[in-house]
Amino acid sequence: MAPAPACSGTGLTLPVWVAAAARAAALVLGGSTAPSSVDLRIPSEQGFRRVQVQAASQLNAGEQALAITICDPGPGLDLTRGLEIWVLVSRACRESGLQICAGAGVGRLEEDGSLCISAFARELLELNLSDLMPALGGLDLEVVVPRGRELALRTSNSAFGVVDGLALIGMQAEVQTSASPDQLQSARDRLRELTDQTGFQGRLTLVIGENGLDLAQQLGLSDQQPLLKSGNWIGPLLVAAAEAGVRHLLLLGYHGKLIKLAGGIFHTHHHLADARLEVLAALAVQQGLGLESIRALLQTSSIEEAWCWLRAHDVAQAMGLWMAVAEAVEGRSEAYLKRYGCTGMRVGAALFNRDRQLPWAGPEGSLMLGHCGIPLSPVPPESDQGPSLR
Repeated sequence: MAPAPACSGTGLTLPVWVAAAARAAALVLGGSTAPSSVDLRIPSEQGFRRVQVQAASQLNAGEQALAITICDPGPGLDLTRGLEIWVLVSRACRESGLQICAGAGVGRLEEDGSLCISAFARELLELNLSDLMPALGGLDLEVVVPRGRELALRTSNSAFGVVDGLALIGMQAEVQTSASPDQLQSARDRLRELTDQTGFQGRLTLVIGENGLDLAQQLGLSDQQPLLKSGNWIGPLLVAAAEAGVRHLLLLGYHGKLIKLAGGIFHTHHHLADARLEVLAALAVQQGLGLESIRALLQTSSIEEAWCWLRAHDVAQAMGLWMAVAEAVEGRSEAYLKRYGCTGMRVGAALFNRDRQLPWAGPEGSLMLGHCGIPLSPVPPESDQGPSLR
């Protein structure tokens, strides 16, 4: 067994803290003394990571055990800082196997109520309980995040159909702060790797966030041209891409994120700038929408809600406005590049909604999607009157 670093439990993602609590609870369930830390195996990593545990105890005459960890995401802005994670591990009636369920404060998929968990998080749990299960038998694992429902209101989870709490969707052990300079440098390094590859043809898709990356892969964009995942440093990455020889760059992102670019905001972290509804209202004026419609849009709580409201009242007007958003993203992006002396790269924009449909693209974006053989998603007419406004 490779030695674990001395309590490397800082700068770690939510699934790691869940796995640490799960392992601590399982150890106590098997009769071990409550540990102050556990050594975790991380998929695709050598050795172990030692992660701190706050508390662990047997319950219900040894049929269950509860362990608690407290998240430390490292430096930077992160809403999971100081967040308690409770994991209840119970002996199951079956002889083997692990079942994971969402307790209070843990995100569920709106469509079927199932736990919202990434493949990495699930593998992490299975990897760190598998050596204990021959002695314990089958295990039921319930994850509880006491403040999860409250904190989820500060995320975009609901825009992607995740309700009731925080999703367990980390894709790696270490936190990658999307607003930090280190994240920008990492993206630049990856960009250089992609553009230096033999056969690079000057085309690149810049995806915004994990949802953008997942959708791009589902659409088959990864089979057509390289994909680069961006954090919030979109402007500097556009310049870096132009300087690296990219000639056709497709921006693919959630409409509630990319609309910031339409307002000239090229560092998109919400702690730095947010004027999404105001940008939408300005574009609505340019599109000739009536004053009452513009006021109604400004009363909505999100870009997704604004889309649903206008679509319910006038689907053609809604489509026209969101196509104008995509075109404005393209225009502002090329203006940003010219400001830094970069004139050889065309920027296309393609926007998806909460259902991961791709209904909108600017003129350049439509051409780039066509080059990849990817059509825009049709938008069916809305039959109801949309969400009520507060």
